[in-house]
Amino acid sequence: MPCVNSDGTISETARMLLKIVEKSPDLEEIAKRSGKPVFLVRLNLRELVKAGLITEDGEKYLIADSAKGKY
Repeated sequence: MPCVNSDGTISETARMLLKIVEKSPDLEEIAKRSGKPVFLVRLNLRELVKAGLITEDGEKYLIADSAKGKY
């Protein structure tokens, strides 16, 4: 399921991941908290990075200013 819809809105998956990233920026912890496999979480997070909603630093993720208030 895509994280960013064709109309630019974010999916429920994206909202969930953004809430988790806000609490824990670590890839393994994000996967654990979401209940999804790491490969799928990594794919979703890459989509959120591409959309400018989070930033990536190695395997750590941070909420971008552009995402605040969207979830």
